Amino acid sequence: AASHAGCALLRQAIDVYVKSYDVDLSEDVIPPEGWDSFDAFYTRPLRPGVRPIEGGDEVLVSPADGRVEDCGPIEPGARVHVKGHDYALGELLGDPRDGDRFEGGAFAVVYLSPRDYHRVHAPVAGPVHTIRHVGGTLLPVNPFGVSNYPNLFARNERVAVFQRSETLGEVVTILVGAIGVGRISLSFDDSVMTNVGRGPTTKRYAPERAPRIERGGELGMFHLGSTAIVITNPDHPVSLAVQAGETVRMGRRLGDLEVDR
Repeated sequence: AASHAGCALLRQAIDVYVKSYDVDLSEDVIPPEGWDSFDAFYTRPLRPGVRPIEGGDEVLVSPADGRVEDCGPIEPGARVHVKGHDYALGELLGDPRDGDRFEGGAFAVVYLSPRDYHRVHAPVAGPVHTIRHVGGTLLPVNPFGVSNYPNLFARNERVAVFQRSETLGEVVTILVGAIGVGRISLSFDDSVMTNVGRGPTTKRYAPERAPRIERGGELGMFHLGSTAIVITNPDHPVSLAVQAGETVRMGRRLGDLEVDR
């Protein structure tokens, strides 16, 4: 009876969440018997084919469904401006040396609201050479939080995934944790588990062991909340195709390799 009551409560909690946040479940994989936990509902996968991946390998695609909070160039001193706040990229990435080599590249911040699909995908095709888990707090990353907490993204717990693309060079996707459970897991490496008191830890893969992820392949998922930040390098300049405030879906074109250099 207890288990039956638990199932009813879970169904009720999911229904309330879907109604409160106006969640569209029409593109999701829904188990015939329903979800067996709130986490399973929250991290639900999409049905195959509902997110076509735009363009070819010269196109940088959005890692997630959400809204572009901000985007633009990585400025001198490897700094980015997000919603009026200034961030040192090295701090975001958990190592100043990593920040420096992206100076002159581009960035885009995608905020995933509670109604969005919560898995994060690769913006480029290529092997993952490094992952870094940076410990921190879990402040809210909604528009209020981004505007009101200075250095928010560099204070929140996060995981940076460094990929090498043959066409677009080195590209980093940062998964930033949020208020609440805030857990982040990676789909290709279960040794990284956030919000369990670990970190910061850096893992570098030997070339022959490096996980190769295709454009639009799954990198990881948020078990509550959050934000994905894409960083590109100056050696393969990307012309951004989105503006702050735009809604994007995973696989949509974020930018293109500049060919006239």
